[in-house]
Amino acid sequence: MTHWFHRNPLKATAPVSFNFYGVATTPAATKICNDLRLSRTRLLELFTDLSCNPEMMKNATDLYFSLLQGFILSLDDSSQECKLRYVQNFKWTDTLQGQVPSAQQDAVFELISMGFNVALWYTKYASRLAGKEDITEDEAKDVHRSLKIAAGIFKHLKESHIPKLITPVEKGRDLEARLIDSYIIQCQAEAQEVTIARAIELKHNPGLIAALAYETANFYQKADQTLSSLDPTYAGKWRKYLNLKTCFYMAYAYCYHGQTLLANDKCGEAIRSLQESEKFFAKAEALCKEYGETKGPGTTAKPSGHLFFRKLGSLIKNTLEKCQRENGFIYFQKVPAEAPQLELKANYGLVEPVPFEFPALNAHWTPETLTAFDLTKRPKDDAAKPKPDEEVKPLKEPDIKPQKDSGCQIS
Repeated sequence: MTHWFHRNPLKATAPVSFNFYGVATTPAATKICNDLRLSRTRLLELFTDLSCNPEMMKNATDLYFSLLQGFILSLDDSSQECKLRYVQNFKWTDTLQGQVPSAQQDAVFELISMGFNVALWYTKYASRLAGKEDITEDEAKDVHRSLKIAAGIFKHLKESHIPKLITPVEKGRDLEARLIDSYIIQCQAEAQEVTIARAIELKHNPGLIAALAYETANFYQKADQTLSSLDPTYAGKWRKYLNLKTCFYMAYAYCYHGQTLLANDKCGEAIRSLQESEKFFAKAEALCKEYGETKGPGTTAKPSGHLFFRKLGSLIKNTLEKCQRENGFIYFQKVPAEAPQLELKANYGLVEPVPFEFPALNAHWTPETLTAFDLTKRPKDDAAKPKPDEEVKPLKEPDIKPQKDSGCQIS
């Protein structure tokens, strides 16, 4: 079984120096500023470093976020806001809207935006692993876990941090509920693809595989519906991917449901189920072509040429031919005009996001360190604000493509 995943670009950000000359009045305060600048730069570098693994990413994120928390959390457990929350301006682009950045002078905006990119990194890491030749069982588990971690980060941002923003989220931007929900659901669906591949590899009950495929198709359909009210200029390519995966897994569901029907001596219904599988596969094939021709953010690919797609086509064809042979020799059953209703519910293998929490406040933050930031000494022109024409350069990331003719073989 192979995996091919659509990926939107990473968010890009303007440089942040954390230079609070005069404001940071002690060496300890200055050191925190230096550490923030360095750890932020390092984290941004890791996003596009192909040698980065989850352990490296966790170490880098824990360091940066634990330092950034000092600009957000109250050190005395009071309900008062930290006095540093609004001292620095942050600029971030969006995954769909190219180089048009949003800016907020709010450390919570930075926490959320950087956290969003960390979640995206986990999805891209999973995609990169899944595109390897001869993927091992341990690597398949890494793909599965990385997608669940990403879903957990997106969910945590949506529920615990985005509501704290003072400036309302702009329509169609990454932090809006429609987009966050789609990312969460897509991560769950893709993780379930790995579960299905494992179930097929180990020759589990066809009924279980059909149910998992049906649930996965429903996930993709739900993610697509969530994006339906967005501007197709931005979301069109992403939606083609979600549509084709919906059809692809409906084809899987009907194919394996047909095997279940045949095993229960319902050969006529099995043939009708396989015919329905063929229809969904043909729809997926057409959508693959449309996906390749649709302009917009996201990876470039011709999914119908990938092994993940071709293998299903062969499976449907061979299974249908087997059912027709059996019916001609043994069963002689009438093929129903209507396709069987799929009322399948998977009892195993359904994916839930891995719960996520930001790290605790860095030990270098103390009440004395916070007091050492004297906001009365801020320059009147507020140098923390970026210049209006400050450019946000895109992150130079490799386009994620599976190797030609290869995919995710779970052994």
